[in-house]
Amino acid sequence: MRKNPVNETAAKVVAKCRPMTRAEMAARVARDIPEGWYVNLGIGAPLQVADYVPAEREVIFHSENGVLGMGPAPAPEAINRWLINAGKQYVTLRKGGAYMHHADSFGVIRGGHLDLCVLGAFQVAENGDIANWSISDNDSAPAVGGAMDLAVGARQVWVLMEHQTKSGESRLARRCTYPLTALGVVKRVYTNLAVLDVTLDGFAVRDMVEGLTLEALQSVTGAPLHAQVH
Repeated sequence: MRKNPVNETAAKVVAKCRPMTRAEMAARVARDIPEGWYVNLGIGAPLQVADYVPAEREVIFHSENGVLGMGPAPAPEAINRWLINAGKQYVTLRKGGAYMHHADSFGVIRGGHLDLCVLGAFQVAENGDIANWSISDNDSAPAVGGAMDLAVGARQVWVLMEHQTKSGESRLARRCTYPLTALGVVKRVYTNLAVLDVTLDGFAVRDMVEGLTLEALQSVTGAPLHAQVH
């Protein structure tokens, strides 16, 4: 079968672009968080976001294991072995930070006191559905953890993830094929290729890596895209 010349050309454009690293993706998310917001960071790549918020900015990070006012990762010589985040990584406590019981921490989540949660995901659908806890019924002891509480408890949900799987499949889809975490909750997606808003019309592209075109991005995306109107 003859290849579609448009898709082939678009694929070459994608191949020439330099995708963002996870650190760059986390820094981009950090830059977009409004001043004064209470934010939970999901396990995995989102945990790096706290490392890129300058000390002079007021963003209050929450960790579901009972930390409010979480700071960036400490220098090796300044590690407090009793202070970790939900991903079991060493963190710091910003001035004014506090600890709380695990049940109270989930009261913060379920009570609607978080402005934002940044989650990782396996898939996000064009209507905002998210799948981030299991990829099949055959997973070994899958566990959703606190993701389902965070997905419905936070006022906004952003996702930070790679644009494609290692095998080249798009993580942005018309409909999720993996077990769902929550329905219609995702408002924005940050990938290594682009930043996209979830709108009533599907995925709207806010920004792309340098050198990438909308046509090329569409060629590696499993759902229709349209340009964001600013």
